[in-house]
Amino acid sequence: MTFQSPGDILISISGFSIYNYGIILAFACLVGVYIAYKIFKYYNPEQNYEKFWDFSAYALIIGFLGARLYYCILNPIYYFQNPLEILNFREGGLSIHGGIITGIIGLILLSKKYKLPILNVLDSFVCGTAIAQSIGRWGNFFNSEAFGYPTNLPWKLFIPASQRPPQYLNYEYFHPTFLYESILDILVFIILLQFMNKYAKTMPGITLFAYLILYSCVRLFVETLRIDSALNISGIPIAKIISIILIMSGIMGIAIIINKKNEKI
Repeated sequence: MTFQSPGDILISISGFSIYNYGIILAFACLVGVYIAYKIFKYYNPEQNYEKFWDFSAYALIIGFLGARLYYCILNPIYYFQNPLEILNFREGGLSIHGGIITGIIGLILLSKKYKLPILNVLDSFVCGTAIAQSIGRWGNFFNSEAFGYPTNLPWKLFIPASQRPPQYLNYEYFHPTFLYESILDILVFIILLQFMNKYAKTMPGITLFAYLILYSCVRLFVETLRIDSALNISGIPIAKIISIILIMSGIMGIAIIINKKNEKI
């Protein structure tokens, strides 16, 4: 089975184009927020969960801006020379790590403002985030981006010559790393639901830190196959470095929560 993108433009009217990537991203965000809301409502029925909807739009905007800013920071030369391009969101250029970091900060501030339990909100949102990431990765498919090394596996991905790195112009088929991450994100979502069932009431925050560990492990695996790192530091893709930092943060967070739990016993 060979994958081939039908193109990045869904429809074009009088020179204005609607991109598949944008439609998929919007759908992913809606699904993610809806799932997060349902999970928060289920595990926190005593809370005013309607407030969840009130600040979800703000949380998405903060995460979106963070993802864009992070991407631009990783490409400083181009955006220093073309600063107005930073605002050109329609041309793409988002980084999930930036979205995760700023999204968490934004949710902490919004939870305080709306007087909702911070860790419970974060636990719910990371579940929605995992499934949103799974859906959103298909935007890379339509853009013919975020692919891996050349391959002849049955599930290979065809990449047009215009989208191939110069050193791989003679290759047609590549690893569909977007698909690998999409499938693995679903698995992460399923595992997170198990964490919610077990710890949502007794140790809020465990699911948040489990997400940081699990998604970062997924990203480390995918990064070993991808060939389009935005930035390398001493030959190491920045995505790998951030993933390792998030894994360590997740382990420390879980250890702190368990320790506090044991102190109360």
